[in-house]
Amino acid sequence: MSNSADTIEQVDSMLTAEGNRSEQMPHGGSGNYAMRERIQKVVFLLFKGAVAINGLALLIICGFVLYYGLPAMSWEFLTENPRNSMTEGGILPCIVGTIVLSYGALMVALPWGIATAIYLNEYATSPKLVRILRLGINNLAGVPSVVFGLFGLSLFVTVMGMGVSILAGVCTLGALALPLVIGASEEALRSVPQTYREASLGLGATKWQTIYRVVLPAALPGMLTGAILTLSRAAGETAAIMFTAAVFFTPDMPASLFDDVMALPYHIYVLATAGTEIEKTRHIQYGTSLVLITLVLGMNMVAIYIRARMQKKMAR
Repeated sequence: MSNSADTIEQVDSMLTAEGNRSEQMPHGGSGNYAMRERIQKVVFLLFKGAVAINGLALLIICGFVLYYGLPAMSWEFLTENPRNSMTEGGILPCIVGTIVLSYGALMVALPWGIATAIYLNEYATSPKLVRILRLGINNLAGVPSVVFGLFGLSLFVTVMGMGVSILAGVCTLGALALPLVIGASEEALRSVPQTYREASLGLGATKWQTIYRVVLPAALPGMLTGAILTLSRAAGETAAIMFTAAVFFTPDMPASLFDDVMALPYHIYVLATAGTEIEKTRHIQYGTSLVLITLVLGMNMVAIYIRARMQKKMAR
Protein backbone atom coordinates (compact mmCIF):
# COMPACT_ATOMS: atom_id res chain seq x y z
CA MET A 1 0.00 0.00 0.00
CA SER A 2 2.79 2.40 0.86
CA ASN A 3 4.38 1.86 -2.55
CA SER A 4 1.07 2.62 -4.25
CA ALA A 5 0.63 5.76 -2.19
CA ASP A 6 4.15 6.89 -3.07
CA THR A 7 3.48 6.27 -6.75
CA ILE A 8 0.23 8.26 -6.62
CA GLU A 9 2.00 11.15 -4.89
CA GLN A 10 4.75 11.16 -7.54
CA VAL A 11 2.17 11.26 -10.32
CA ASP A 12 0.31 14.09 -8.60
CA SER A 13 3.51 16.09 -8.17
CA MET A 14 4.43 15.59 -11.84
CA LEU A 15 0.96 16.72 -12.97
CA THR A 16 1.16 19.75 -10.66
CA ALA A 17 4.57 20.73 -12.01
CA GLU A 18 3.35 20.31 -15.59
CA GLY A 19 0.34 22.48 -14.83
CA ASN A 20 2.54 25.18 -13.36
CA ARG A 21 4.73 25.16 -16.47
CA SER A 22 1.67 25.35 -18.74
CA GLU A 23 0.39 28.34 -16.76
CA GLN A 24 3.70 30.13 -17.14
CA MET A 25 4.11 29.44 -20.89
CA PRO A 26 1.42 31.78 -22.25
CA HIS A 27 3.08 34.87 -20.76
CA GLY A 28 6.51 34.14 -22.24
CA GLY A 29 4.93 32.73 -25.42
CA SER A 30 2.71 35.76 -25.88
CA GLY A 31 5.73 38.03 -25.57
CA ASN A 32 7.63 36.07 -28.19
CA TYR A 33 4.56 35.99 -30.42
CA ALA A 34 4.15 39.76 -30.16
CA MET A 35 7.81 40.23 -31.08
CA ARG A 36 7.48 37.91 -34.07
CA GLU A 37 4.33 39.73 -35.15
CA ARG A 38 6.12 43.09 -35.04
CA ILE A 39 9.04 41.71 -37.05
CA GLN A 40 6.60 40.26 -39.57
CA LYS A 41 4.86 43.62 -39.97
CA VAL A 42 8.19 45.37 -40.53
CA VAL A 43 9.31 42.79 -43.12
CA PHE A 44 5.95 42.95 -44.93
CA LEU A 45 6.20 46.74 -44.91
CA LEU A 46 9.63 46.50 -46.56
CA PHE A 47 8.23 44.11 -49.17
CA LYS A 48 5.33 46.47 -49.91
CA GLY A 49 7.77 49.37 -50.18
CA ALA A 50 9.92 47.44 -52.67
CA VAL A 51 6.85 46.60 -54.75
CA ALA A 52 5.71 50.23 -54.66
CA ILE A 53 9.14 51.50 -55.74
CA ASN A 54 9.35 49.01 -58.61
CA GLY A 55 5.81 49.77 -59.71
CA LEU A 56 6.48 53.52 -59.60
CA ALA A 57 9.69 53.11 -61.61
CA LEU A 58 7.81 51.04 -64.20
CA LEU A 59 5.06 53.64 -64.46
CA ILE A 60 7.61 56.45 -64.86
CA ILE A 61 9.50 54.62 -67.61
CA CYS A 62 6.33 53.64 -69.48
CA GLY A 63 4.90 57.13 -69.09
CA PHE A 64 8.14 58.69 -70.36
CA VAL A 65 8.25 56.46 -73.43
CA LEU A 66 4.54 56.97 -74.06
CA TYR A 67 4.81 60.76 -73.78
CA TYR A 68 7.68 61.06 -76.25
CA GLY A 69 6.77 58.13 -78.48
CA LEU A 70 3.07 58.66 -79.01
CA PRO A 71 3.51 61.67 -81.38
CA ALA A 72 5.42 59.39 -83.78
CA MET A 73 2.57 56.87 -84.01
CA SER A 74 0.77 56.79 -87.34
CA TRP A 75 -0.35 54.28 -89.92
CA GLU A 76 2.58 55.27 -92.10
CA PHE A 77 5.00 54.69 -89.21
CA LEU A 78 3.73 51.14 -88.69
CA THR A 79 3.32 50.03 -92.31
CA GLU A 80 6.14 51.57 -94.38
CA ASN A 81 9.89 51.14 -94.78
CA PRO A 82 12.40 53.69 -93.46
CA ARG A 83 13.34 56.46 -95.90
CA ASN A 84 15.81 59.32 -96.19
CA SER A 85 18.53 57.96 -93.89
CA MET A 86 15.77 56.57 -91.65
CA THR A 87 14.59 60.08 -90.70
CA GLU A 88 11.25 59.44 -92.44
CA GLY A 89 8.98 56.52 -93.22
CA GLY A 90 8.14 53.64 -90.93
CA ILE A 91 9.47 50.60 -89.13
CA LEU A 92 7.53 47.72 -90.69
CA PRO A 93 10.69 45.66 -91.54
CA CYS A 94 11.82 46.02 -87.92
CA ILE A 95 8.47 44.77 -86.58
CA VAL A 96 8.48 41.79 -88.91
CA GLY A 97 12.10 40.98 -88.09
CA THR A 98 11.50 41.12 -84.33
CA ILE A 99 8.49 38.80 -84.57
CA VAL A 100 10.38 36.32 -86.76
CA LEU A 101 13.43 36.28 -84.47
CA SER A 102 11.35 35.98 -81.29
CA TYR A 103 9.18 33.08 -82.42
CA GLY A 104 12.12 31.45 -84.15
CA ALA A 105 14.09 31.52 -80.89
CA LEU A 106 11.07 30.02 -79.14
CA MET A 107 10.89 27.18 -81.66
CA VAL A 108 14.59 26.45 -81.09
CA ALA A 109 14.72 26.78 -77.30
CA LEU A 110 11.43 25.17 -76.29
CA PRO A 111 11.97 21.58 -77.58
CA TRP A 112 15.59 21.43 -76.40
CA GLY A 113 14.75 23.00 -73.05
CA ILE A 114 11.82 20.67 -72.35
CA ALA A 115 13.84 17.61 -73.41
CA THR A 116 16.69 18.62 -71.08
CA ALA A 117 14.29 19.21 -68.19
CA ILE A 118 12.67 15.80 -68.74
CA TYR A 119 16.05 14.11 -68.63
CA LEU A 120 17.18 15.93 -65.49
CA ASN A 121 13.91 15.42 -63.63
CA GLU A 122 12.74 12.03 -64.84
CA TYR A 123 15.65 9.97 -66.18
CA ALA A 124 18.95 11.13 -64.66
CA THR A 125 20.11 8.75 -61.93
CA SER A 126 23.52 10.22 -61.07
CA PRO A 127 23.18 13.05 -58.51
CA LYS A 128 26.69 14.24 -59.29
CA LEU A 129 25.97 14.52 -63.02
CA VAL A 130 22.70 16.36 -62.32
CA ARG A 131 24.50 18.84 -60.06
CA ILE A 132 27.15 19.49 -62.72
CA LEU A 133 24.55 20.01 -65.45
CA ARG A 134 22.45 22.33 -63.31
CA LEU A 135 25.54 24.30 -62.35
CA GLY A 136 26.35 24.76 -66.04
CA ILE A 137 22.77 25.81 -66.79
CA ASN A 138 22.77 28.35 -63.97
CA ASN A 139 26.09 29.75 -65.19
CA LEU A 140 24.70 30.09 -68.71
CA ALA A 141 21.75 32.06 -67.35
CA GLY A 142 24.18 34.65 -65.99
CA VAL A 143 26.34 35.03 -69.10
CA PRO A 144 26.00 38.48 -70.75
CA SER A 145 24.16 38.52 -74.04
CA VAL A 146 27.13 40.00 -75.90
CA VAL A 147 29.05 36.79 -75.15
CA PHE A 148 26.25 34.80 -76.80
CA GLY A 149 26.48 37.19 -79.73
CA LEU A 150 30.20 36.51 -80.15
CA PHE A 151 29.52 32.79 -79.75
CA GLY A 152 26.89 32.93 -82.51
CA LEU A 153 29.24 34.95 -84.71
CA SER A 154 32.05 32.42 -84.39
CA LEU A 155 29.95 29.24 -84.60
CA PHE A 156 26.83 29.89 -86.67
CA VAL A 157 27.97 32.76 -88.88
CA THR A 158 31.60 31.74 -89.52
CA VAL A 159 32.16 28.04 -88.82
CA MET A 160 28.76 26.75 -90.00
CA GLY A 161 28.61 29.24 -92.88
CA MET A 162 25.16 30.64 -92.15
CA GLY A 163 26.33 34.22 -92.59
CA VAL A 164 24.47 37.15 -91.07
CA SER A 165 21.00 35.69 -91.36
CA ILE A 166 17.74 34.98 -89.58
CA LEU A 167 18.81 31.38 -88.99
CA ALA A 168 22.04 32.41 -87.25
CA GLY A 169 20.16 34.93 -85.10
CA VAL A 170 17.45 32.43 -84.19
CA CYS A 171 20.01 29.83 -83.13
CA THR A 172 21.89 32.40 -81.05
CA LEU A 173 18.74 33.66 -79.34
CA GLY A 174 17.63 30.07 -78.76
CA ALA A 175 20.91 29.30 -76.98
CA LEU A 176 20.50 32.51 -74.98
CA ALA A 177 16.98 31.59 -73.83
CA LEU A 178 17.69 27.91 -73.21
CA PRO A 179 18.47 28.24 -69.45
CA LEU A 180 15.15 30.05 -68.90
CA VAL A 181 13.19 27.29 -70.60
CA ILE A 182 15.04 24.53 -68.74
CA GLY A 183 14.48 26.17 -65.35
CA ALA A 184 10.77 26.82 -65.92
CA SER A 185 10.21 23.33 -67.35
CA GLU A 186 11.96 21.65 -64.43
CA GLU A 187 9.81 23.55 -61.94
CA ALA A 188 6.69 22.55 -63.86
CA LEU A 189 7.70 18.89 -63.84
CA ARG A 190 8.43 18.99 -60.10
CA SER A 191 4.98 20.43 -59.45
CA VAL A 192 3.29 17.33 -60.91
CA PRO A 193 2.34 15.05 -57.96
CA GLN A 194 4.27 11.81 -57.70
CA THR A 195 0.98 9.95 -57.35
CA TYR A 196 0.26 10.68 -61.04
CA ARG A 197 3.35 8.75 -62.04
CA GLU A 198 2.69 5.91 -59.58
CA ALA A 199 -0.91 5.51 -60.75
CA SER A 200 0.12 5.41 -64.41
CA LEU A 201 2.91 2.91 -63.80
CA GLY A 202 0.55 0.83 -61.65
CA LEU A 203 -1.86 0.56 -64.58
CA GLY A 204 0.88 -0.95 -66.73
CA ALA A 205 2.12 2.09 -68.65
CA THR A 206 5.80 2.36 -69.49
CA LYS A 207 7.93 5.22 -68.15
CA TRP A 208 7.84 7.08 -71.46
CA GLN A 209 4.06 6.61 -71.78
CA THR A 210 3.69 7.98 -68.26
CA ILE A 211 5.78 11.03 -69.09
CA TYR A 212 4.17 11.64 -72.47
CA ARG A 213 0.53 11.03 -71.58
CA VAL A 214 0.38 11.99 -67.88
CA VAL A 215 3.28 14.15 -66.70
CA LEU A 216 3.75 16.43 -69.72
CA PRO A 217 0.05 17.40 -70.09
CA ALA A 218 -0.08 18.24 -66.38
CA ALA A 219 3.15 20.26 -66.54
CA LEU A 220 2.52 21.98 -69.88
CA PRO A 221 0.80 25.11 -68.50
CA GLY A 222 3.80 25.73 -66.27
CA MET A 223 6.18 25.13 -69.15
CA LEU A 224 4.49 27.93 -71.05
CA THR A 225 6.00 30.26 -68.46
CA GLY A 226 9.36 29.45 -70.02
CA ALA A 227 7.90 30.24 -73.43
CA ILE A 228 6.71 33.64 -72.20
CA LEU A 229 10.14 34.44 -70.77
CA THR A 230 11.76 33.32 -74.02
CA LEU A 231 9.61 35.67 -76.09
CA SER A 232 10.34 38.60 -73.80
CA ARG A 233 14.07 37.94 -73.72
CA ALA A 234 14.43 37.34 -77.45
CA ALA A 235 12.37 40.36 -78.50
CA GLY A 236 14.45 42.79 -76.44
CA GLU A 237 17.96 41.53 -77.22
CA THR A 238 20.37 43.73 -79.14
CA ALA A 239 23.90 42.41 -78.56
CA ALA A 240 22.99 38.83 -79.48
CA ILE A 241 21.63 39.78 -82.91
CA MET A 242 23.87 42.67 -83.93
CA PHE A 243 26.62 40.13 -84.78
CA THR A 244 24.42 37.41 -86.25
CA ALA A 245 21.17 38.62 -87.82
CA ALA A 246 20.41 42.34 -87.67
CA VAL A 247 21.58 44.94 -90.19
CA PHE A 248 21.53 48.74 -90.26
CA PHE A 249 19.09 48.92 -93.16
CA THR A 250 17.63 46.59 -95.78
CA PRO A 251 15.04 47.70 -98.33
CA ASP A 252 13.40 44.29 -98.75
CA MET A 253 11.51 41.96 -96.47
CA PRO A 254 13.30 38.69 -95.70
CA ALA A 255 12.45 35.94 -98.18
CA SER A 256 14.24 33.02 -96.52
CA LEU A 257 15.99 32.01 -93.31
CA PHE A 258 19.35 32.95 -94.85
CA ASP A 259 18.45 36.62 -95.36
CA ASP A 260 19.49 39.35 -92.97
CA VAL A 261 16.80 41.32 -91.19
CA MET A 262 16.07 44.55 -89.33
CA ALA A 263 14.93 44.39 -85.70
CA LEU A 264 13.38 46.88 -83.30
CA PRO A 265 16.03 46.84 -80.53
CA TYR A 266 18.91 47.12 -83.00
CA HIS A 267 17.05 49.85 -84.88
CA ILE A 268 16.75 51.85 -81.65
CA TYR A 269 20.45 51.34 -80.94
CA VAL A 270 21.47 52.49 -84.42
CA LEU A 271 19.26 55.57 -84.41
CA ALA A 272 20.41 56.62 -80.94
CA THR A 273 24.16 56.05 -81.39
CA ALA A 274 25.25 55.72 -85.01
CA GLY A 275 22.59 57.44 -87.08
CA THR A 276 23.43 60.35 -89.37
CA GLU A 277 20.64 62.51 -87.94
CA ILE A 278 20.36 61.51 -84.28
CA GLU A 279 18.37 64.54 -83.12
CA LYS A 280 16.01 64.42 -86.10
CA THR A 281 15.22 60.80 -85.38
CA ARG A 282 14.62 61.28 -81.65
CA HIS A 283 10.84 60.92 -82.03
CA ILE A 284 11.37 57.78 -84.13
CA GLN A 285 13.58 56.33 -81.38
CA TYR A 286 10.87 56.80 -78.77
CA GLY A 287 8.17 55.63 -81.17
CA THR A 288 10.14 52.47 -81.93
CA SER A 289 10.63 51.87 -78.20
CA LEU A 290 6.89 52.22 -77.65
CA VAL A 291 6.17 49.75 -80.45
CA LEU A 292 8.69 47.29 -78.99
CA ILE A 293 7.11 47.48 -75.52
CA THR A 294 3.63 47.07 -76.99
CA LEU A 295 4.73 44.16 -79.18
CA VAL A 296 6.37 42.30 -76.28
CA LEU A 297 3.31 42.94 -74.12
CA GLY A 298 1.01 41.65 -76.85
CA MET A 299 3.02 38.48 -77.44
CA ASN A 300 3.15 37.83 -73.70
CA MET A 301 -0.60 38.36 -73.35
CA VAL A 302 -1.27 35.83 -76.10
CA ALA A 303 0.98 33.28 -74.38
CA ILE A 304 -0.62 33.98 -70.99
CA TYR A 305 -4.10 33.54 -72.49
CA ILE A 306 -3.12 30.18 -74.00
CA ARG A 307 -1.65 29.10 -70.66
CA ALA A 308 -4.81 30.09 -68.80
CA ARG A 309 -6.98 28.17 -71.27
CA MET A 310 -4.83 25.08 -70.84
CA GLN A 311 -4.95 25.36 -67.04
CA LYS A 312 -8.76 25.55 -67.13
CA LYS A 313 -8.89 22.56 -69.45
CA MET A 314 -6.62 20.56 -67.11
CA ALA A 315 -8.76 21.56 -64.10
CA ARG A 316 -11.83 19.99 -65.72
